[in-house]
Amino acid sequence: MYFQGSLLDPDPGPGSEVSLAPLGASVQRRELAHGAWIDIRPGWVGGADPLFLTLQTEVQWRADRREMYDSMVDVPRLLAGFGPRDPWPHPSLVAMREALEEHYADELAEPFVSAGLCYYRDGRDSVAWHGDRIGRGRSEDTMVAIISLGSPRRLSLRPRGGGDAIGFLLGHGDLLVMGGSCQRTWDHAVLKTAKPVGPRISVQLRPRGVL
Repeated sequence: MYFQGSLLDPDPGPGSEVSLAPLGASVQRRELAHGAWIDIRPGWVGGADPLFLTLQTEVQWRADRREMYDSMVDVPRLLAGFGPRDPWPHPSLVAMREALEEHYADELAEPFVSAGLCYYRDGRDSVAWHGDRIGRGRSEDTMVAIISLGSPRRLSLRPRGGGDAIGFLLGHGDLLVMGGSCQRTWDHAVLKTAKPVGPRISVQLRPRGVL
């Protein structure tokens, strides 16, 4: 799987260290319907491409299967998950969590406790329309922070039950945060594409009880 690094990464060499740009006023908020909102901070992670390559090769990815229409099918992406008692796969993920907790301290008022990683190997890998509604997201406002590493893929959102979709091309260290009622009133997806795309890793940080 060929990975083309970003020409905009300030330090794309193999020995580069990960750095986080300031949040604050650089975060762009977009209000959605029904009390939902999203925040976007393009290029938040410096050294994102070397971090992608490290996670790609060192994380113990698993291939899951699920039941669909009375048969078992492969989940079209690789997965890994880390909870509050697990060693996280790279110290930069802990630094991201701490920076986000500081920035959203007044709105979130609780820590991010888990990191879910999805590895999209090419355009055939995807995640269907869904919301993180298993747990507190079904009935409470909450946040899910997504850090995109590797080649850009489009994250699409649409109102739950259907409606016009919006999309954001995310990769190479971009940050997107879904907040307010977003998990219960909107769905999001990374759809399959026939266009040639490189591999991408999505890191999702969630508070307690949001799945």
